[in-house]
Amino acid sequence: MRNGDHPGGEGAVALERLNKNLLRIDGLTKRLVTALASRRRSDPGLTGPGTELYAKAMAAYWTEMANNPGKLIERQVGYWGQALRHAIEAQTALTSGKPVPASDDQPTDRRFANPLWQEHPYYNFLKQQYQISASAIRDTVRELGGLDAADKKRVEFFSQQIVDLFAPTNFLATNPEAMQRAVETEGESLVKGLENLVRDIEANRGDWLVTLSDPDAFKVGGNIATTEGSVVYRDRLFELIQYAPTTEKVRATPIVLFPPWINKFYILDLKPQNSLIKWIVDQGYTLFVVSWVNPEHEHADVTLSDYVEGGFLEAMETVKTITGESQVNAVGYCIAGTTLSATLALLARRGDRSVKSATFFTTLADFEDPGEMGVFLDEDFVSGIERESAAKGYLDKFFMGRTFSYLRSNDLVYGPAIKSYMLGEAPPAFDLLHWNGDGTNLPGPMVTEYLRRLCIRNELATTGFDLLEQKGLTLDDIDVPLCAIAAETDHIAHWPGAWRSLQKMGSENKTFILSQSGHIAGIVNPPSKKKYGHYVNGSDAESPEDWLAAAAFNEGSWWPRWETWLRPRSGEEVAARAPGGNGYDPIEPAPGSYVLPRAS
Repeated sequence: MRNGDHPGGEGAVALERLNKNLLRIDGLTKRLVTALASRRRSDPGLTGPGTELYAKAMAAYWTEMANNPGKLIERQVGYWGQALRHAIEAQTALTSGKPVPASDDQPTDRRFANPLWQEHPYYNFLKQQYQISASAIRDTVRELGGLDAADKKRVEFFSQQIVDLFAPTNFLATNPEAMQRAVETEGESLVKGLENLVRDIEANRGDWLVTLSDPDAFKVGGNIATTEGSVVYRDRLFELIQYAPTTEKVRATPIVLFPPWINKFYILDLKPQNSLIKWIVDQGYTLFVVSWVNPEHEHADVTLSDYVEGGFLEAMETVKTITGESQVNAVGYCIAGTTLSATLALLARRGDRSVKSATFFTTLADFEDPGEMGVFLDEDFVSGIERESAAKGYLDKFFMGRTFSYLRSNDLVYGPAIKSYMLGEAPPAFDLLHWNGDGTNLPGPMVTEYLRRLCIRNELATTGFDLLEQKGLTLDDIDVPLCAIAAETDHIAHWPGAWRSLQKMGSENKTFILSQSGHIAGIVNPPSKKKYGHYVNGSDAESPEDWLAAAAFNEGSWWPRWETWLRPRSGEEVAARAPGGNGYDPIEPAPGSYVLPRAS
């Protein structure tokens, strides 16, 4: 008798562990059902396109079928032939006596990196059939006529979402790595995975949003966001942080940095070695950073004009008073850069010279071509936000977090979900992903006005944007020296759009820098890492493609190049300034209070 067959042997022990795990799964399933029952109702406009888009797509398909049936039939027969040939090859290999996968000339896909996808006949068959089907769907949608460019892009995007959803990697029975892990652990990996799933469902009140980073690994003000400074001003919209100097002398003109209010400012101050905030201070500048409030129901009346007047302008005036300077150098990141553009146009119309220069990080101000984000910039989506936020006065951070995740669904949704739920792995301790999950709510009136007027209608770049007392503001009104930094693989503010936005601004002094990498890593790119380079081109160009073709590539971070641009626009050196002054005493140490609560 083998040891594994003995009642007290290894086989019995493994079976007992398996049975215990199955009991734990039963209990967790009940918790999951309870959590799902508490799922909040959300507006359909926030979960995908309206039926009108699908109706347009179907109408275009049947029109194509009527006008050019041969083309569609040929494509369909081609797909059938490819799928059938592969099935016959797989069956022949299976019955050969030495089962091996059929020949595989499908493109490389990192979702199928596990060797079993190549070596095991069953899993290789699933992979190839999926890739053949996915390619057929993409080709059909790509060649669909009868749709305008915006609708075509949306149909392609949401079709790809369905294709990605049904990848065999996303299901336990067809994921070899997950099945292998479950067998090796007697089901323990599935128990841990279910625990992770229940945790995420409960944390999001019945909705699903995968946890990307270990929530206990980082503490804001503890091991991230630790650059020394003080909150020197606070109102209902923001806290103003002034950072303590690290040099004896500083440039006279202070910097005021406006981060996006859809996430928290500490993306620029994660750890000392990759903190842009610390680096700026170390170069000898007086730096102020706005920390936006995380809106709740009491901010239901807050509009975009309030963010400009009570946020941007108020922060600039406060910085001028504290430092005794008449001008500031302003920096806007992402949507704060868009709003900074409107603010600069407003100041120009008023004849107010408070801003000496302005810098934009990954900013779109002209939304004629919004890039990948354009699939969401439609009236059905904005109307959904409007209805969703009507009851509470604000849009819950869950919705925008989910929206941005699906722009990179395989990296930010399905990949992490597989590791967490099917492999039972704990989320990694990754500071950037921790920040990514620490989103903020958005005031309903503000977000709908921003999306509808600045993005969909593109008023600031076209017909004119009314702001406070000024009518018809445009990008051409902006007349201060400008520097724009874009990121080569940015999927939120694509770099050609950022380049075109800068070209539309009226300033005669404009500098454009293109960093390698994406929306975050392209900006949080410290010189010490020597990781991503950047492109520059001092000559005129007719298009972003022409600009890049003639650009010079430079190894290393763009930070020192920007500082070289900023220095002559920052005045003479003066004695370093401690936080506060001229009636503004420090309130509390950085990073302040507004950044601490996580959106509920």
